[in-house]
Amino acid sequence: MAKTKVLFLCTGNSARSQMAEAYLRHYAGDQYEAHSAGLAPKGINTYTRQVMDEVGISLDGQESKNVDRYLGWVNFGWLITVCGHADANCPKTFLGVSHRQHWDDLEDPAAFTGSEAETLAKFRQVRDQIDQHVRDWLAEQQGVLG
Repeated sequence: MAKTKVLFLCTGNSARSQMAEAYLRHYAGDQYEAHSAGLAPKGINTYTRQVMDEVGISLDGQESKNVDRYLGWVNFGWLITVCGHADANCPKTFLGVSHRQHWDDLEDPAAFTGSEAETLAKFRQVRDQIDQHVRDWLAEQQGVLG
């Protein structure tokens, strides 16, 4: 049976979408094929790698990608936007996307300004929120399937 493909989309593909991709792969890589992309990719933020390493999840093999790599070329069961800018600026319907969802409560940790300790704290906060979102989303999917 083929895995359902899930695309996490944000603006820069540097933090939130990268974390979501890694968490989905970690929790349910046997059931879902996780991807992430951005409208204007900026490379993976070093703090993103650091806070994911702290919880034992590596971003090895992940890279910052433009959404153009996928849309119209790959069929996704789910497109999940993790920032308001991506949700607002991404077409509402895509060829090859079955379901769409928006997680609207995630701040952009890469836009945060503060000391290194404060910035790490913001990245950790968002990381933990994304962890919860992914686990909740998986529970919803099990409810729908189960």
